[in-house]
Amino acid sequence: MPDLLSAAAQIRQGECSSVALVEFCLQQIKNHNPTLNAFGDVYYQQALAEAEICDRESQQGKLRGPLHGVPFGIKDLFSTAGLRTCKGSLTAVDNVPDSDAPIIARLKAAGAIIIGKTATTEFGWTGSSYSRVYGHGRNPWDPSLTSGGSSSGSAISVAARMVPAALGSDGGGSVRIPGAFCGIFALKASLGRIPTWPWSATEMLSHAGPMTRTVRDSALLFDLLSGPDARDHQALPAKTESWLERCDAPLPPLRVHYSPTLFNTPVDARIAACVEQAVEQMVHALPITLTVKPLSWQSPFDTFDTLWSGGRGIAYGAALRQQLDQLDPGFAALIERAQRIGLADYLNAQKQRAVFASQVHALFDEVDLLITPTLPILPFAADRHVPQGQPEGDSGVEWARWTPFTWPFNLSGNPAATVPCGFTPEGLPVGLQVIGRRYAEGDVLQFCAALEALMPWDQHQPVL
Repeated sequence: MPDLLSAAAQIRQGECSSVALVEFCLQQIKNHNPTLNAFGDVYYQQALAEAEICDRESQQGKLRGPLHGVPFGIKDLFSTAGLRTCKGSLTAVDNVPDSDAPIIARLKAAGAIIIGKTATTEFGWTGSSYSRVYGHGRNPWDPSLTSGGSSSGSAISVAARMVPAALGSDGGGSVRIPGAFCGIFALKASLGRIPTWPWSATEMLSHAGPMTRTVRDSALLFDLLSGPDARDHQALPAKTESWLERCDAPLPPLRVHYSPTLFNTPVDARIAACVEQAVEQMVHALPITLTVKPLSWQSPFDTFDTLWSGGRGIAYGAALRQQLDQLDPGFAALIERAQRIGLADYLNAQKQRAVFASQVHALFDEVDLLITPTLPILPFAADRHVPQGQPEGDSGVEWARWTPFTWPFNLSGNPAATVPCGFTPEGLPVGLQVIGRRYAEGDVLQFCAALEALMPWDQHQPVL
C-alpha cells in the first residue's frame, strides 16, 4: 500500500489505476476489519463505481484535483450527504445527513473517494476505543489492546494499510491518542484551521484533521483542507504558505524545550526510554538548542472536566434524556453528572482556561517548540475505558486522567502533533508529542518532517 502522496502521484501518472487501489483497500478491509473493527459502513459498490469514473476521467486528461481517485476513510462523526452518520451511537443509527461537512466537501473537491465510515466512540466522548456500535477498536500491533480513540477506526485503518489516509477529529486528544497507540502521524492544528460544522457542544475544544502514515501526507492535506468557511465562525483566514513545501525545506535553527512529563505524571519506563533516545538523536543531528526541564504548570483537569462534561452533557442530555438506556453507560453517566454543573461553574472554567492558556503561550516567548511524550501509558485492554487499576473517579472525563499530555493543548489552542519515535521491547509503537505556538503548524510540520527523516517509521508495519 503506497502512502498518500505516492498513491496520488501513481494515479496521476498512470502507473496505477484508481480501481486497482480501491480494490486493494477493499480487500484489506475484508481481511482485517472483522478483527480490528476499524470500519462501520463500507461502500464497496459505490467506491468501485466512483473509481471507474475517475479512471475514465484520467484517460481523458481530466483530473478532479490532487487526490484524484484516492480512497479515504472518514470518521463517523463527520456529516456526509446521503451517507449514514451514526456518530458511534445506537441512538443515531438511522441518521443520514443531507449536507457534507466542510472538510468532506473539500476532500471530494480534491478528487478523493470515500470508501467507508470509520469507527468512533459514542459522540467522540472518550479516549478509548470502546464501542457497542462497531465493536471495540483493536490495535493492529496487538489486537487484544485498545487502539485509543475517539478517532479509533481512522487510526486503525491507516496503521493497518486499509486506506492511504483518513480523517479524524480531536477535542481532547482524539487524533493524537490513537495516533500514538497505533504508530501513525496526526496533528491537531490550531483551533479553526480546518473549519468544522455542524456546531459542536465543545466547539472551543474541537478540531478536524487528517490522520496519515507520513508528515508530508498530513501537510498536503492541511494545504487542501484549511481555510475559512462561513458556517464556522471560528475558522481562520487562508494560509499564506504551503506546508508541504515547508516540509521539504531545510530545518532552520530552533529552540526546543523537552519536558519529560507534565503535572508530575509518572511515565511508563519503556515510553520514557524511547522518547529519551529520540531526543538524543535529534540533539546530535538537527540544528536545535535543547532545554530540558519539567514544567511547573498545575493540571487544569477540573477545568477540562467542567467544559467537556458541561458542554456535551447538557447538549446531548437535552436531546437524549429519554434514551439514556441506549447509551454507553459512561456517556450516560457524563450526562447525569452534567446536570450538577451550574452556569457559574462553567464560566469559572472558561476563566481558568484562559489562565492556563496564558501560561502555555508565555512559554513560546522563550522557545519555538515544546516536546513531551504523547501519552504516559501503553495501550490497555480493548474492552476497557480506562487502564486496569485506575481508581474510580467522579468526573465525566476519567479517560483524561490517563491522557494528561494531550487535552491541555485543546484548552490552550496550540497545534500539537504525535510522531512515532520508537518501539517498546514488546513491539508497541511510542509517540512523541510536538507542540508549537498558536498558528505555527508550519513549524511543527517542518520539525516533524526532519524527525521522520532522522527516524523513519513508515518502513515498520504491524504483522496482521
